[in-house]
Amino acid sequence: KMHPSLKGEDLAMKAETGVMNQAVKNIHDREGKYLTFSLGKEEYGIGILKIKEIIGMMPITPVPQTPEFVKGVVNLRGKVIPVLDLRLRFGMEPMDYTERTCIIVVEIASDTGKIMMGIVVDAVSEVLNIKHDDIADTPTFGTTLRTDYILGMAKMGGGVKILLDIDRVLSSDEINVLEKVA
Repeated sequence: KMHPSLKGEDLAMKAETGVMNQAVKNIHDREGKYLTFSLGKEEYGIGILKIKEIIGMMPITPVPQTPEFVKGVVNLRGKVIPVLDLRLRFGMEPMDYTERTCIIVVEIASDTGKIMMGIVVDAVSEVLNIKHDDIADTPTFGTTLRTDYILGMAKMGGGVKILLDIDRVLSSDEINVLEKVA
């Protein structure tokens, strides 16, 4: 039964307020500490809560029949975790690994729970506390570009850092491949 004091327009107003509150909440959800790193000339950030650890490059065992960006697996203290090269995932030129190249170990949400994976980046920069006022929405690049894995653009010191939603960098099919590898 409908509450007698709620008329149609009141309900519409309440629904709209709910949508607005969710949008505001989403903006505030993006605020926080990010580990920033570089790939080529670009700077990226991943929410610190997703990061388990940062390790130097170590031997990566290739796994046949995996996409090119999946470098293979590493043995991290007895746990086998898949490693992917973020440069290759984003369609950038491959680069020789240097002493600054490292693996960021992240925990991502998949359909079957959480999985750990390593992502190879050119260099880790710093941890930044990014305020929601400094985060702009991702511009639209037309319909052909998939940008759902970008949380937003952080405007910092005259430049822009691309904030990644690491859970969405891989499609669910790609995550399934990684789960089979590990």
